[in-house]
Amino acid sequence: MAKRHTEYRNIADALKEFVETNKLDKGLDAVNVQDAWKNMMGNGVNNYTTNIQLKGDVLYVQLSSSVLREELSYGNQKIISMLNESLGKELIKKLVLR
Repeated sequence: MAKRHTEYRNIADALKEFVETNKLDKGLDAVNVQDAWKNMMGNGVNNYTTNIQLKGDVLYVQLSSSVLREELSYGNQKIISMLNESLGKELIKKLVLR
């Protein structure tokens, strides 16, 4: 039988504990990174984004435009900083544009 908590807790704390207990952090981080990319980059870049994957602390973004890939590579470090800020934690250390 599942352990019940008799004290009242706020929902945020309960969800955080559930995520940690069930080791869901990595999956949620991957989804959050995809959302952050889409929100930050807007439709112009998203139309050329074909795949986004977080592996460890490396974010792999596949783009269908070599010109866009080249342009974004110049702001690589700034993109990482903005994504981490949006996520609220230092999750991404390296960005690989393919």
